[in-house]
Amino acid sequence: MGSPTALLVSTLLVTLVSLSFPSETTASYAHSPPASPPYHYKSHPLEHSPPPPENPYHYKSPPPPEKPYHPPSVPSPPKEPYHYKSPPPPPPKEPYHPPPVPSPPKEPYHYKSPPPPPPEKPYHPPPVHSPPKEPYHYKSPPPPPPEKPYHPPHVPSPPKEPYHYKSPPPPPPEKPYHPPPKEPYHYKSPPPPPPVYEYKSTPPPPPHHY
Repeated sequence: MGSPTALLVSTLLVTLVSLSFPSETTASYAHSPPASPPYHYKSHPLEHSPPPPENPYHYKSPPPPEKPYHPPSVPSPPKEPYHYKSPPPPPPKEPYHPPPVPSPPKEPYHYKSPPPPPPEKPYHPPPVHSPPKEPYHYKSPPPPPPEKPYHPPHVPSPPKEPYHYKSPPPPPPEKPYHPPPKEPYHYKSPPPPPPVYEYKSTPPPPPHHY
């Protein structure tokens, strides 16, 4: 909560700001009533107002303690030691490995007949000969083997019939054809003579050959 002096100062500030803006009562209309005289404040201006007193705030109840309260720890009652029903085994010094249990001996296998002796050399069975095949008998005697490759004789093709023209063919040309010479062109009027160049000044003398 603020002090009464601070509330008074804030109220005066709001009043000054509201009076600084033009309103209908202070406007200079033609038929408006005369302006009211300036208001004289009973208190001093803001510049010379005394500073608010710095009174510390007094709590209705004492302030809370600075440090949280920690109650003293109550030691828990000692637990009774656990009593084994039998004394515990001593700690092992080394990891225990049980002794190997020998497996019962196997009875030797008795062959019904004595085993064969070990082979000295690899066994190769004797070759089995297939029965001889009967020779093939040709129904006719086979041809003799060819000595040279066989070329069949050349059979000439039948002669083609000559082509008969529906009209007799033209005779072959003896000499190449030359068209007849064209007649020389005759001018309707004699051609004009070649133009003679006329010098604007006298022509230069012909050059002398030494």
